[in-house]
Amino acid sequence: MNPRGKLRALVGAARRAVIFTGAGMSTDSGIPDFRSPSGLWTRMKPIPFDEFISSEAVRRESWRRRFEGDDTLTQAAPNAGHYAVTALLAKGYARCVLTQNVDDLHRRAGVDPNALIELHGNSTYATCLSCGQRYELAALKAAFEATGGVPPCDACGGIVKSATISFGQAMPEGPMARAAEAIAACDLCLVLGSSLQVYPAAAFPEEVARRRVPLVIINREATPLDGLAELVWHEGIAEALAVLDDLPTLELPL
Repeated sequence: MNPRGKLRALVGAARRAVIFTGAGMSTDSGIPDFRSPSGLWTRMKPIPFDEFISSEAVRRESWRRRFEGDDTLTQAAPNAGHYAVTALLAKGYARCVLTQNVDDLHRRAGVDPNALIELHGNSTYATCLSCGQRYELAALKAAFEATGGVPPCDACGGIVKSATISFGQAMPEGPMARAAEAIAACDLCLVLGSSLQVYPAAAFPEEVARRRVPLVIINREATPLDGLAELVWHEGIAEALAVLDDLPTLELPL
């Protein structure tokens, strides 16, 4: 069976699919990925969490980078792939989206926040690392432009950080627990645009393959899990998912 037919068959038979997305999901929205030859990591070394915590100078550099790249994130819009994912949930084939992305584009494409599990956080706002108070980036950017830094939390004096997971930072317990529960119940895992090299997130598709549940990988480049997948398709995400456009909406029990 060709990839188009096999993808339709696998998704068409699913009722509890988990959709796992990575940076390749958003490249068509103009957001660079990390690991390709022109990716972000080739141009800018990531800042480890412990350095962010221990050094005011490092925190200033981190915020400089964040606000320097602000236009790319704020001007990005969901692409056809994001809307195709939303449609799979709305039609009843998938239960949730596990995403490694921090760009908020799945939510903006209409995915119910209750069905969206952000494994690496969200870059569109900030939080206090001590008390969890939320801060909007516009106010922090104004403070940064005025003083060259972001002030401590006005509620508890803690360090304010973009609500993303940095290298060396503990993964968020709540989203990880929700992801594990979804993976344990899924009947298909559809991986879209992930290199599957970043752990512990990549362990979720591994677990699917270990359980002998169908694993589908759609990614332009090879991944370490290709040999475990039921289907590997080196194709653009929007182009691949377009073959599912005419799947009917399922009548599911209430």
